[in-house]
Amino acid sequence: MPGKIQPRDTIEIVQKLRNFLLGSRGGQNYLRFEGHGIAARTQPPPNLPDGPHAKLSANYYYTRDARRELNPPVLLASDQKLLPAPASEQPARKHRTPGPNFAWDARL
Repeated sequence: MPGKIQPRDTIEIVQKLRNFLLGSRGGQNYLRFEGHGIAARTQPPPNLPDGPHAKLSANYYYTRDARRELNPPVLLASDQKLLPAPASEQPARKHRTPGPNFAWDARL
């Protein structure tokens, strides 16, 4: 059986240059490599409590979406007084328009 497989990296010259430029820190590779104990490839399944959709009956599709459960508030009563209607409708006035245009580019 072959020895432990080293994770892939750059060539030796580039490694030495990188370690020199990084100083005393050295290069730390945080990528996941299987078998090196950096991060396991399989994670344990989550242990979550049952939600409201774990019930077996009365679990209709349209009620699963919580966005449909929100409604605007219901207004039961309003103490705001209404404005009185105007006595008579006046005909709409014509908008004011300026006088004749000034010919600014014409010769005098």
